[in-house]
Amino acid sequence: MPTRREEVLTALLGCLQAVPAATVKREEPLPEKVPAGGLVILRDGDPGEPEVLLSPLTYLWQHRADIEVVVQKAPDQAPAALDTLLAEVGSALSANRTLGGFVDWVEWSAPQTRDLAIDGASGLKGAVVTVTLHYASSDPLA
Repeated sequence: MPTRREEVLTALLGCLQAVPAATVKREEPLPEKVPAGGLVILRDGDPGEPEVLLSPLTYLWQHRADIEVVVQKAPDQAPAALDTLLAEVGSALSANRTLGGFVDWVEWSAPQTRDLAIDGASGLKGAVVTVTLHYASSDPLA
Protein backbone atom coordinates (compact mmCIF):
# COMPACT_ATOMS: atom_id res chain seq x y z
CA MET A 1 0.00 0.00 0.00
CA PRO A 2 1.52 3.34 -1.00
CA THR A 3 2.08 6.09 1.54
CA ARG A 4 0.00 9.25 1.52
CA ARG A 5 3.01 11.17 0.14
CA GLU A 6 3.37 8.71 -2.73
CA GLU A 7 -0.36 8.86 -3.49
CA VAL A 8 -0.18 12.65 -3.68
CA LEU A 9 2.89 12.68 -5.94
CA THR A 10 1.38 10.01 -8.20
CA ALA A 11 -1.82 12.10 -8.46
CA LEU A 12 0.24 15.18 -9.38
CA LEU A 13 2.10 13.17 -12.02
CA GLY A 14 -1.23 12.02 -13.44
CA CYS A 15 -2.45 15.61 -13.57
CA LEU A 16 0.68 16.65 -15.47
CA GLN A 17 0.19 13.82 -17.95
CA ALA A 18 -2.88 15.71 -19.19
CA VAL A 19 -0.54 18.29 -20.77
CA PRO A 20 -0.97 17.74 -24.52
CA ALA A 21 2.05 16.72 -26.63
CA ALA A 22 4.53 16.95 -23.74
CA THR A 23 6.49 13.98 -22.41
CA VAL A 24 6.00 13.76 -18.64
CA LYS A 25 8.47 11.97 -16.34
CA ARG A 26 9.22 11.75 -12.65
CA GLU A 27 12.67 12.08 -11.09
CA GLU A 28 14.45 11.50 -14.42
CA PRO A 29 17.71 13.17 -15.42
CA LEU A 30 17.53 15.81 -18.12
CA PRO A 31 18.24 14.11 -21.46
CA GLU A 32 20.48 15.45 -24.22
CA LYS A 33 17.51 15.55 -26.61
CA VAL A 34 14.12 16.87 -25.59
CA PRO A 35 10.98 15.51 -27.32
CA ALA A 36 9.41 17.86 -29.90
CA GLY A 37 6.39 18.59 -27.65
CA GLY A 38 8.59 19.52 -24.69
CA LEU A 39 9.49 17.75 -21.49
CA VAL A 40 7.92 18.03 -18.03
CA ILE A 41 9.80 16.44 -15.11
CA LEU A 42 8.28 16.17 -11.65
CA ARG A 43 10.81 16.41 -8.83
CA ASP A 44 9.48 14.97 -5.55
CA GLY A 45 10.74 17.87 -3.46
CA ASP A 46 10.44 18.28 0.28
CA PRO A 47 7.39 17.75 2.49
CA GLY A 48 8.90 20.10 5.08
CA GLU A 49 7.92 20.16 8.73
CA PRO A 50 4.23 19.45 9.30
CA GLU A 51 1.85 21.25 11.57
CA VAL A 52 0.61 18.67 14.09
CA LEU A 53 -2.92 18.40 15.45
CA LEU A 54 -3.19 16.19 18.53
CA SER A 55 -6.81 15.09 18.62
CA PRO A 56 -7.04 13.11 16.46
CA LEU A 57 -3.35 12.95 15.64
CA THR A 58 -3.01 14.55 12.19
CA TYR A 59 -0.01 15.86 10.30
CA LEU A 60 -0.76 18.81 8.02
CA TRP A 61 1.76 19.02 5.18
CA GLN A 62 2.74 21.80 2.81
CA HIS A 63 4.82 19.63 0.51
CA ARG A 64 6.90 21.60 -2.01
CA ALA A 65 7.65 19.78 -5.26
CA ASP A 66 9.25 21.16 -8.42
CA ILE A 67 8.06 20.85 -11.98
CA GLU A 68 10.82 21.31 -14.55
CA VAL A 69 9.57 22.36 -17.96
CA VAL A 70 12.03 22.15 -20.87
CA VAL A 71 11.86 22.82 -24.60
CA GLN A 72 14.48 22.43 -27.29
CA LYS A 73 13.97 24.88 -30.13
CA ALA A 74 15.89 27.41 -32.19
CA PRO A 75 16.86 30.41 -30.04
CA ASP A 76 14.23 32.66 -31.64
CA GLN A 77 11.44 30.08 -31.07
CA ALA A 78 12.38 28.79 -27.60
CA PRO A 79 10.80 31.57 -25.47
CA ALA A 80 7.41 31.23 -27.16
CA ALA A 81 7.50 27.42 -27.04
CA LEU A 82 8.39 27.49 -23.33
CA ASP A 83 5.64 30.01 -22.62
CA THR A 84 3.08 27.82 -24.41
CA LEU A 85 4.14 24.72 -22.49
CA LEU A 86 4.06 26.59 -19.16
CA ALA A 87 0.52 27.80 -19.94
CA GLU A 88 -0.53 24.20 -20.66
CA VAL A 89 0.96 23.05 -17.32
CA GLY A 90 -0.96 25.85 -15.59
CA SER A 91 -4.19 24.80 -17.31
CA ALA A 92 -3.73 21.18 -16.24
CA LEU A 93 -3.12 22.23 -12.63
CA SER A 94 -6.05 24.67 -12.62
CA ALA A 95 -8.42 22.01 -13.90
CA ASN A 96 -7.74 19.75 -10.92
CA ARG A 97 -6.75 21.75 -7.83
CA THR A 98 -7.46 18.86 -5.45
CA LEU A 99 -5.80 16.19 -7.61
CA GLY A 100 -8.93 14.09 -7.54
CA GLY A 101 -9.33 14.47 -3.77
CA PHE A 102 -5.77 13.47 -2.84
CA VAL A 103 -4.93 16.97 -1.58
CA ASP A 104 -6.86 19.81 -0.01
CA TRP A 105 -5.33 22.32 -2.41
CA VAL A 106 -2.56 22.82 -4.97
CA GLU A 107 -0.89 26.16 -5.52
CA TRP A 108 2.12 27.05 -7.63
CA SER A 109 4.68 29.80 -8.09
CA ALA A 110 5.60 31.85 -11.11
CA PRO A 111 8.18 30.07 -13.28
CA GLN A 112 11.89 30.67 -12.82
CA THR A 113 13.22 30.53 -16.38
CA ARG A 114 16.76 29.79 -17.48
CA ASP A 115 18.84 28.74 -20.45
CA LEU A 116 20.24 25.25 -20.01
CA ALA A 117 23.71 24.22 -21.07
CA ILE A 118 24.21 20.48 -21.30
CA ASP A 119 27.05 18.83 -23.20
CA GLY A 120 25.80 17.57 -26.52
CA ALA A 121 22.49 19.48 -26.34
CA SER A 122 21.74 22.82 -27.91
CA GLY A 123 18.81 25.19 -27.80
CA LEU A 124 17.49 24.10 -24.40
CA LYS A 125 15.35 26.56 -22.49
CA GLY A 126 13.71 25.65 -19.24
CA ALA A 127 11.76 26.81 -16.23
CA VAL A 128 11.05 25.53 -12.74
CA VAL A 129 7.64 25.89 -11.17
CA THR A 130 7.39 25.17 -7.45
CA VAL A 131 4.13 23.48 -6.50
CA THR A 132 2.85 23.42 -2.91
CA LEU A 133 0.66 20.43 -2.09
CA HIS A 134 -1.55 20.85 1.00
CA TYR A 135 -2.63 17.52 2.50
CA ALA A 136 -2.97 15.61 5.77
CA SER A 137 -1.77 12.24 6.99
CA SER A 138 -2.05 10.23 10.21
CA ASP A 139 1.68 9.41 10.39
CA PRO A 140 4.86 11.01 8.99
CA LEU A 141 5.81 7.70 7.36
CA ALA A 142 2.35 6.55 6.26
